[in-house]
Amino acid sequence: MIKPNGNTYSFNYVLGLSITSLVLLIVLIGFFYTPYDPNKMNVALKNSPPSLRHLLGTDNFGRDILSRVMKGAGTTYIIAVAIVFIGASLGTIVGAFTGYFGGWLDEVIMRLNDVLTSFPSILLALVFVSIFGPGSYNIIFALGVLFIPSYARVVRSEFVVLKERDFVKNAELMGAGSLRIMFVHILPNTKRVLIPALLIGFNNAVLAEAGLSFLGLGVQPPEASLGRMLAEAQSYLLDSPWYAIAPGLMITLTVLGFSLISGGLENEQG
Repeated sequence: MIKPNGNTYSFNYVLGLSITSLVLLIVLIGFFYTPYDPNKMNVALKNSPPSLRHLLGTDNFGRDILSRVMKGAGTTYIIAVAIVFIGASLGTIVGAFTGYFGGWLDEVIMRLNDVLTSFPSILLALVFVSIFGPGSYNIIFALGVLFIPSYARVVRSEFVVLKERDFVKNAELMGAGSLRIMFVHILPNTKRVLIPALLIGFNNAVLAEAGLSFLGLGVQPPEASLGRMLAEAQSYLLDSPWYAIAPGLMITLTVLGFSLISGGLENEQG
């Protein structure tokens, strides 16, 4: 694969892009088509091994695992995207203001960031969900808020450096307002670190959703998500290992693919 400047992309980047494209294709197809109704039960076929009729076998309720993986991966991805959107959007705004203006605003908000980041985010999410109850919307809100500090730090560090550049000084001399300078002149130049951070954040969101759903605090049955499926499969690891392999492999490929892309981008830009 050739870049516009004529150099080749790294092997890790190409491999990550290939893996991610495959996973995204499965997820995209799952939004419009699944071989069977993901929630349809057939007790006569429960815990059936993989076959031509059910390529990945069936679960303890006789539901088609391939259909549930396709639909469940879509659910996990939607939740992860929503989490990253909340965290990155608000974190970018916070980081932009603190990095550009500095002063007491920077000190106060960064100290609040330090407080939030001193606790494991998954632990705080567990506390929040335990108080307000399980469900997709609650984990989206809880994890989205907890992702804000990490993005705020990334954006702030870039703004602190970029605001001293000549193109920013020229914009100030031409009378451009602070908001225009922050979000039109500086923010686009943070993409070299922001894009990899978004990819890693998506990975973290997928793992967090899987963990909370595995604990029964995320997606609720009968709806499928990758974490929910792993929770349901844990009692059948010896008798029906295919039950856990499919969702586990989907999570692994997702994390591997996005990590390789992120690492490739950082290497190319570094």
